[in-house]
Amino acid sequence: MKKITKSGSPFLFWFFLLLFTSLSSCRYLINDTYWGGAKSNAPIFVYTGNEGNIEWFAQNTGFLYETAPHFKALIIFIEHRFYGKSIPFGGEKDVAYSNATTLGYLSSTQALADYASLIIDLKKNLTATDSPVVVFGGSYGGMLAAWFRLKYPHVTIGALASSSPILNFENITSPYSFNNIVTNDFRSESESCYKVIKGSWQQIEDAANQPGGLDLLRKSFKICKNYISADYLESWLSTAYIYTAMTDYPTSSNFLNPLPAFPVKQMCKAIDNPTTGNDTFAKLYDPHDLGGWQWQACTEMIMPTSGNNEESIFPASEWQYKNRASYCKMTYGIEPRPNWITTEFGGHDIKRVLRRHGSNIIFFNGLRDPWSGGGVLKNISKSIIAIVAKEGAHHVDLRFKTSEDPEWLKDVREQEINIIAKWISQIIMTLLMINHLDRPLVALKI
Repeated sequence: MKKITKSGSPFLFWFFLLLFTSLSSCRYLINDTYWGGAKSNAPIFVYTGNEGNIEWFAQNTGFLYETAPHFKALIIFIEHRFYGKSIPFGGEKDVAYSNATTLGYLSSTQALADYASLIIDLKKNLTATDSPVVVFGGSYGGMLAAWFRLKYPHVTIGALASSSPILNFENITSPYSFNNIVTNDFRSESESCYKVIKGSWQQIEDAANQPGGLDLLRKSFKICKNYISADYLESWLSTAYIYTAMTDYPTSSNFLNPLPAFPVKQMCKAIDNPTTGNDTFAKLYDPHDLGGWQWQACTEMIMPTSGNNEESIFPASEWQYKNRASYCKMTYGIEPRPNWITTEFGGHDIKRVLRRHGSNIIFFNGLRDPWSGGGVLKNISKSIIAIVAKEGAHHVDLRFKTSEDPEWLKDVREQEINIIAKWISQIIMTLLMINHLDRPLVALKI
């Protein structure tokens, strides 16, 4: 069986999916370097793929590689339908993304069904029926991991859902929460940095309204496009600030883009002291092939994050559902379903749903991550555990460990490993009991 490594290009496998209209396929990566094998019921660790190329996530999820030897686990990364190279309709993205009819096959529910089908089929092919499966995911992938445990408890024994904002939906989480955290991240580093960014929006508007102002802005920010608008520049900068806050890791990273350790601090240094250069701005924006996410943001993932109060680092604004609805109607000819996710997965009263129907889920959240506002921050039951790190950023626990990792991050990972070990030992004991009870009775001779 072929393997993926920490730094090398992975060998790929394909799993065929039956859409209503045609046969499609999704990629998965597999690494059996540490696997103890089916005969010993060694576990299988599965990453539930996000909205992007699965190789990108495999290269940034070191926790699975570094934990697998301890458990003698098989590692699998599954690519989400419609992302990366798992494009239906013959792999033609222009066809797959062309209209609401073809995009109708892109949803979290269908992705979860893909994962379940693949895992069950793979276990059968490996004769590993009794090998326990633990699912892992970060961000949207973390949401999928938690939902997978709820929807398919017969397929997985537990889930590690890192930075998964399963509560970030209308009437559950404040639309101001996300940008309030971004604001606090920058303000906690430097009050002057915060004030410069906060005041920059009006300066951009003023400059854009002057003759030659847009060209001056384009050159100042080293934007390659020959023409920009003030709205484009403001959106570009907002994305930079948000991504920097999300990936405010204590070590250097190459997740959304190459960034130094503590990038919020470094960006504020550049803003407070221009002699150090401000090229940071030009290095941050990268959509990473997230085209399908716009569809999901219209059909199911309606997550209010754009509200800004007077203290916000961004211009004051209200979250307006009608703006999203108008965009979705204009772009795809559809009406959004703002309550679908909470209907499908019980988000409006997730604590009750999880307490009654769920078990064995770890929710990790770092409070410097803007998405933590929509995360599970308190334990729900004895087996649904919230691990919260004050200094943590976006699924920092899943990253490769380094010698510079702070103690709190080491502690988080140790907690997660201990909980997963408990799940696995419990299922092994259960399997032993079942196998013992299934043995044929032998008549005793008297």
